[in-house]
Order: sequence, then structure tokens, then C-alpha cells
Amino acid sequence: MITFPNAKINLGLHITSKRKDGYHEIETCMVPIPLYDALEMILDKKGGWEGTGLSIPGDSKDNLILKAEKLIRKDFQGLPNLKIHLHKNIPMGAGLGGGSADGAFALTLMNNLFDLHLDNFFLEEYAAQLGSDCPFFIENTPKIARGRGEILEPIDISLSGCHLILVNPGIHIGTKEAYAGVSPSPPKVKLEEILADRNRWKDELVNDFEASVFQNHPEIAKIKKQLYEAGAFYAAMSGSGSTVFGLFESKPTSFSIDKDYFIFESDLK
Repeated sequence: MITFPNAKINLGLHITSKRKDGYHEIETCMVPIPLYDALEMILDKKGGWEGTGLSIPGDSKDNLILKAEKLIRKDFQGLPNLKIHLHKNIPMGAGLGGGSADGAFALTLMNNLFDLHLDNFFLEEYAAQLGSDCPFFIENTPKIARGRGEILEPIDISLSGCHLILVNPGIHIGTKEAYAGVSPSPPKVKLEEILADRNRWKDELVNDFEASVFQNHPEIAKIKKQLYEAGAFYAAMSGSGSTVFGLFESKPTSFSIDKDYFIFESDLK
């Protein structure tokens, strides 16, 4: 069986408070976008893991796909071995949720492959054990995320007909660096209220990570400026960065960046 884990973007991201457990409370709107990895699982006596495409750094024990498999096997004994192949296309550590999507889609794929009959509630419970963004990718529809990102509420928002441009300069923004420059505070206006009016997005739909990240990495701020100069009605950093995206009413004719950055474009449906 094969599936195609997709990326997401954040429309606004507020750090509202710091929790006693060291995590932060957030508020954001996550929207799926058509930038994909490819994940294949087949029944195989020997089993095994293979990764192609973009190089995946770190130890395989930290891979969310393999962690997802371990969670399922812990509760369902005697399942046959799997040969797993991930072709990585979504940049990592880029604020696009690619790793989280891979883990969540792995859960859904195993649910179907092993005929486990787990509904989305239980899949989201497993996904929350993998990471804060993972539960979002189970239903994979626009959601307001609160808490650590695992408390999800559907929102009726559509970017259909818009043109999306993503630019990733390949700068790694660590979680520690991203949060170090943020002073948590409750939002003054409800996120849903701002999202309801696109005319307010440019001035009011804010990613709290931008201020310090842009100060430390001016080239990321420059990308956002270039997207607005090309006619975006909204541009922002996604998650904790370093990807910046622009939303346009139609495909721009003048946008170009004279650097070897990862750039993705798509009309949204």
C-alpha cells in the first residue's frame, strides 16, 4: 500500500503561555497543502526500512514512522513484518510538518493494511504520542490547534482558487532558538475573528516566532518582503520556520529569487 503524506502551513501562530511541564500553549490555524512525501508499506517476511529523496538526519530510532509502527505493534501482537519505504520530498525542520505527517499517515496506513478498524479518535490518540502536530494529519483538514497543538477544532476556511508559493532557504531554526525570542501572552483578538476577514490578515494574522527569527536571520525576512512585493495578499513564516509562504489571488508574473532555495508553487483546490 502507498500513501502520500502532505505538508501544512500555519495561518497565524500565537504563543499564549508557558506550561509547568516546559511546553508552551499555542493557538494557530493549520491548513494542509499539496506538497507530498511518498510512503509505501508492504507485507514482507524480513521487513526493513528504506529512505530515498532528501536525506533524513539523525538516528532511525527517532523516525516517527518507525515510532508509529512500534506503538501499533505494542497494542496489537503478532502482526506480520513490514517493508517500509519513504521517499522524502518535504524539507525537514522547515515548519511544514513533514515528519509529523509521515508519522500520522503511517498510523493510517497500518490501520488499513492490518485491518485494525481504528476510528480517527483512536488514531489521534496514537498520533499525540508521536508529536504535537501529528494528530492534525489524521483528518487532514483545516483546524484551529490549541494546547501543545494537539487540541483540534474544525474551522470552515478555504484557500481554494489561491496560488501558493513556498520558499525554504535551508536555514535550520531549532526549537530552542525559536522559543527563546518569544514572550508568551494571550491574544487580544480571537484567531477565528481575524481569519474570517482576509483584509485583516496582512496586519493582524501574526506568527509570534517571526520577530526574533527575522532579527537573527534577515534573509528569511527578505523572502517575506519579496512575496509581498510580488503581490501576495498574505505572506508569513510557517510554524517556527524557516519556510515562508505567500498566498496570491492568482499566479504572479514577477516573482523570482536569485538563490538556490527550495521553491514550491501550486494552485490550491
